[in-house]
Amino acid sequence: MAEESSVRLGGFVDTTTHVDVKDYYGKVLKKSADLMSNACVTPAKSVPAFIRRALEKVHPEVTDRYYGCGLVVPECLEGCRVLDLGSGSGRDCYMLSQLVGETGHVTGIDMTGDQLDVARTYVDHHAKEFGYKESNVSFVQGYIEALTEAGLEKNSFDIIMCEVNYSLCFICFCFVTKEIKLKALIFCHSSNCVVNLSPDKKRVLAEAYSVLKDGGELYFSDVYSSGRLTEEIKNHKVLWGECLGGALWWKDLLQLAEEVGFSPPRLVTASVITVDNKELQDILGDFKFVSATYRLFKVPKGNTKPSQVIYNGSITGVEDSFQFDCQYTFKVDNVVEVDGEVATILTQSRFMDDFTFQPAGGRSVSCGALTKAGIVDPFELVLQLEKQRPGSATGGCCSTQSAACCK
Repeated sequence: MAEESSVRLGGFVDTTTHVDVKDYYGKVLKKSADLMSNACVTPAKSVPAFIRRALEKVHPEVTDRYYGCGLVVPECLEGCRVLDLGSGSGRDCYMLSQLVGETGHVTGIDMTGDQLDVARTYVDHHAKEFGYKESNVSFVQGYIEALTEAGLEKNSFDIIMCEVNYSLCFICFCFVTKEIKLKALIFCHSSNCVVNLSPDKKRVLAEAYSVLKDGGELYFSDVYSSGRLTEEIKNHKVLWGECLGGALWWKDLLQLAEEVGFSPPRLVTASVITVDNKELQDILGDFKFVSATYRLFKVPKGNTKPSQVIYNGSITGVEDSFQFDCQYTFKVDNVVEVDGEVATILTQSRFMDDFTFQPAGGRSVSCGALTKAGIVDPFELVLQLEKQRPGSATGGCCSTQSAACCK
C-alpha cells in the first residue's frame, strides 16, 4: 500500500503506516481483550508443554498487552543470541529468555514506545523469576527495515524470529480506516506478517541477513500469494489491513532471499487462508493465499554434495523426532540421506553438534527415514497435506510407501 514518508527515527524515515500502528498500539489498545478482530484462528498444532510452562512464568501485564496470536518457535535455542522482530510487550522475549538459558540472550525490537515501556518495566522481575543473576533480555526501539540504525551489531545474532502476529494486520486496518464494525473476513492458522506489512520487503531481509552471524537463521511465518498482486489489490485498504494486499508472491520470496544472500528458503509448513466475503473475493479474483513458515539460513553457497546424517536426539522438546522442514524429519539414531543444501545448513549452523555426519552412500538408510521430494511452493504443500489427511504420517516411509515397512 502506497504510503507517504512521515517521521524520522535515526536515519530511517517511517511511513504513515508506521505512525498509525504505533499510535494504535500505544494509545488505543491497553490489553488483548480490546482487540476488535477474531481473524486469527488458533493453530491445530498444540504448543509444546515446555513452551507452555515458559509462557506461564511471564508477568500477567506483559501477557495482557500481547496482541498477537499463534506462536512460531524454532528448535535448539540453548545458549543462542535471539532477535525478536516486533517484540511488542515482550511476552515472547521473556518466554525465549527461559529457552536460551542464562548463557543466551534475547533482544526485542519494536517501533512502539508504549509497548516497550511495558516490556522494560519487568526486566528485573523476570530475571528474578527465572533465577538468573542478571537479565538476559534487552529491548530496542526501532524498525525492522533499519536494524543496524537501531544500534544492533552486524553478525551478532544466531536466530531472528518474527513475532508481530496476524492480529496486527487487522488492527492496522481498524486504525487507518476507523472501521471498527467489520467482522473477521480472513481466517488462517497463525501468521506473523512482519515482512508482509513492510513496504520494503527486500530491505527487511537484507537487514536480517546483515545482523545474523554466519550460520544464523531467519525463522518466520507470513502470508503469501499465488501470483504477483495487482496494484488495485495492493492499494485496497481492507485487503492491506487483512494482510492480503501486502502479500508477497512466494516465488518473489525465493528471488529476494537469493539476492540478499540467504540460502534457498526451506519450507516448514503451510495452511490455506480463506476469504469469507464475496465483495473482497471478487476483487481478489483467482488469487489464492496461504500462511507459510520458512527457514532462511546465512551459510556458504556452492556445496552440492549430499550426506548421510544421524540425529542424536539432543534438541530439547524434539528428542525423539525433529521435523526440520516439510521434506526432512529426523528420527533419533536413524540414518537419513540429505541433499547438499541441507548438509551445508546442518554442518554450518547451530545444529552441527546435534548430528553425526558421514559420506553419502555409506550405511543403509534407516526404514522410516526415506524423504519426500523437496517442496518450496506452499500451495503445493497445502494440497499434499490435504491428500494425506486423515491419519497420515509427517515424513518417513509410512507416508510414501506401504505401512508394512514401519512394522
